[in-house]
Amino acid sequence: MKDNLRLAVFAILAAVLGLSLGDAVVKAISANMPIWQIYVMRSVIALPVLAVFVKLTQPTLSFRPKTPVWTAVRSLMLALMWVAYYSALPHIQLSVAAAAYYTSPLFITLFASPMAGEKVGRQGWLAVGLGFIGVLIMLQPDAAGFNAYALLPILAAVLYALAMILTRTKCKGESPFVLSLALIAAFIVVGGIASVVIYLAHPGPAEIAVNPFLFAHWTPMGTREWLSFLVMAAAIIAGSLGAAIAYQSAPASTVSTFDYAYVAFSVIWGIVFFTEFPAPITLFGMALIAVAGLIAIRR
Repeated sequence: MKDNLRLAVFAILAAVLGLSLGDAVVKAISANMPIWQIYVMRSVIALPVLAVFVKLTQPTLSFRPKTPVWTAVRSLMLALMWVAYYSALPHIQLSVAAAAYYTSPLFITLFASPMAGEKVGRQGWLAVGLGFIGVLIMLQPDAAGFNAYALLPILAAVLYALAMILTRTKCKGESPFVLSLALIAAFIVVGGIASVVIYLAHPGPAEIAVNPFLFAHWTPMGTREWLSFLVMAAAIIAGSLGAAIAYQSAPASTVSTFDYAYVAFSVIWGIVFFTEFPAPITLFGMALIAVAGLIAIRR
């Protein structure tokens, strides 16, 4: 497959736009619903919708991956990535977790050279560094807030980086639709297994209180919850498709720079959903991220 930088940039921006919207909805309902229920219900809606769309638009496309093992490994990495990230949130500040997680472009750049044979160069490291500084300026994490749980978002960043390197190397010939379907199916499998284990273990109030987002039982759903799942289903389809297309279409070390746009979109959703207006220092951080993107394109 020939590289297409414009397509990659558009795809990754669409992906992080969708994912940031989905995560904003998750944040809005996470107080009353465990992650496993979100995993399963969101994916149960998204999977048939995407499958029908694929069959209508590409009737000859097989749902069977060309590289089933690597596709499964990639999907499992991404599913566990969100488990690691969400598990940290009850124990550390959101800004600390987000800043730790957005070390992922650094890991992608670090892994891209030995695993994908990509030449990063000074401009590549400069772009990633500026983007990371921009994220730190926007989030302003409190160093005193770091503890052992801060390692979980870093683990999530490593898992994401490895998954995107696999997308670029081992899964480059796969259809983005197949990769997206595999990821959504992985959410159902992981969420379903975890739900059964929790049901059989029957944790008590004390265990649930430690991390209700992980250990709570499924909760009843009303109109608000179903509408939320519809939005999250659309978001995961856009995010999974966009990420697959982007990392298949351009070098991972370049695409990863535009992953930082997630934080800028999160600021927008914070204004829309939670009335959180960015300070001037936040806007400066966004400007640094934009500069990093321009440097990446010039590479």
